Amino acid sequence: MDLSTARALVTGGGTGIGLATARLLRERGARVAISGRRRDVIERAAAEIGATPVAGDVSVEADAERMAAEAADALGGLDVLVNNAGLGRFGNLVDVTAPDMRAAWETNVLGATLVARECARRFVAQGGGHIVNVASTAGSRGYAGGSAYSSTKFALTGLTECWRAELRPHNVRVMQVNPSEVVTPFFEAAGMPARADNPTKLRPEDIAHVIVSMLALDDRGFVTEATVFATNPKG
Repeated sequence: MDLSTARALVTGGGTGIGLATARLLRERGARVAISGRRRDVIERAAAEIGATPVAGDVSVEADAERMAAEAADALGGLDVLVNNAGLGRFGNLVDVTAPDMRAAWETNVLGATLVARECARRFVAQGGGHIVNVASTAGSRGYAGGSAYSSTKFALTGLTECWRAELRPHNVRVMQVNPSEVVTPFFEAAGMPARADNPTKLRPEDIAHVIVSMLALDDRGFVTEATVFATNPKG
């Protein structure tokens, strides 16, 4: 697609991969709205990169509907959704709690679905659009302590395939990116100890580059899925 005319909503756009993607889209000329639950974070990030802030919780249906509508109104329409909002909850099966499972599933699966639904309705009506789901390598291989988080990313992979089958006849490209570990505030937000900076691991800008490159491919084709690992991570 021509990114200079793109109108994109990036969920979870206040920090990490979402912010890096929104920034790169703006640099390519796209009009961008970023969403997130923390209004102060979203407004600060939006001011920094020249985006439109849209505060709300993707897992709340009324918020998802309102955020998509506000983004479309502010940008003069929508043709890109970067479905990035997500949170982590970690713990072994013998310790897992119902609130942790619900929190992960409500944001990472239900929230992704609600925002995608609102955007897809617009894309189908206008005859085209683009959805990029930000999943994880945790959605292709489970690991100890990953019941809550990993299961949501397996689910998002299944949703991506369903949406792709439904939306291809309407010229909507549904794509997925699977990052491995990226140096962001993700683990601290999940209540885990802060991790020291590690130059051998991925940065948000690496994933943003992949997402934007997938979007930039001419609409006659699309990359269904891209997995990104650090080349030789240490520690």
